[in-house]
Amino acid sequence: MYGFSIFMNADLDDRVRSYINTMASHGFGGIFTSMHIPEDDTSLYQARLGVLGKLAKAHQLTLMVDISGDALEKSGFSFDRLDDLKSVGVTGLRMDYHISNETIAKVSQTMTVSLNASTITQADIDELRQYHAEFKNLEAWHNYYPRPETGLSREIFLKKNHFLKQNGFTVMAFVPGDDQLRQPLYETLPTLEDHRQMHPLAALLDMKQLSVDHIYIGDGGLKPYTSLQCQRFIHDDTLMLRAIAQTDDFQYVEGDHENRQDSARDVIRSAYARFKTIPSISPENTVVRSVGAITIDNCDYGRYMGEIQLVKHDLAADKKVNKVGYVIDDDIDLIAYIGAGQKFIIEKETKK
Repeated sequence: MYGFSIFMNADLDDRVRSYINTMASHGFGGIFTSMHIPEDDTSLYQARLGVLGKLAKAHQLTLMVDISGDALEKSGFSFDRLDDLKSVGVTGLRMDYHISNETIAKVSQTMTVSLNASTITQADIDELRQYHAEFKNLEAWHNYYPRPETGLSREIFLKKNHFLKQNGFTVMAFVPGDDQLRQPLYETLPTLEDHRQMHPLAALLDMKQLSVDHIYIGDGGLKPYTSLQCQRFIHDDTLMLRAIAQTDDFQYVEGDHENRQDSARDVIRSAYARFKTIPSISPENTVVRSVGAITIDNCDYGRYMGEIQLVKHDLAADKKVNKVGYVIDDDIDLIAYIGAGQKFIIEKETKK
């Protein structure tokens, strides 16, 4: 499942409501929120959680609430009155530090509980079993890391996930957003340090390759076009790329494409090129092809004339290959995830 984050450090205004509606319509199925952000006033959480829960229910979204210590009681709720939480739309609690395994086991009898994936030990698992935890309701959620250089390494992440999967846990992790970044650092909220400055959808695609079950946007927002890119991928497995035109022949590369099944090492070869009506292509702009370059083979390539390629690795100039445009920097990260048979769209970007 894909999800996103909503933070309750302010009342849920029209922008937040619109964002929830957009994300739900784009195929996201869950909301994550926190009730223990140190700089926030917890006394306001009860009313705000009620509003957020109502919106989650209206859009049929799950709602996971991160809590720790006495944050739940300070916000007007209690482990002894879980029905109060469920009635406002909360479907799960992420239990952080200072909450006993006995309490966790008790809560798991009635609702989903997510544990801190990085700190779960075999001793915790054994103790949860002793307290008769309902393991089908237990999940392992990784943290996000606001401070640069503190996100997890890929090696540690994979090793921990192997342990969690062996013990039957569903695993969740965060990828960065690119709008409404979290104060006070505004350095995005990824689980993996590798993802900190990555395109949100590219980070999501990377997480999919790492066999993560639930992937949530850590930050409080996505830019409108990023959200559309996620929608297109979630709904029909297509990647959208914006590109700058450099020659008039760019018109022949706009639109739908699919990488050939016999995926090349250096370039993405459009399987649809052979079905396009392309006139004779004269040599033009036969320059160095850097990553993200979009090319058409010209008439000097004989029967290959009209082949459309997207460059994956820097290539030298070739007098038989015209560079007609290039993918914008914001979308370069997505190119690495256009594997064999992957559908993609090239859209003309008007801004430079």
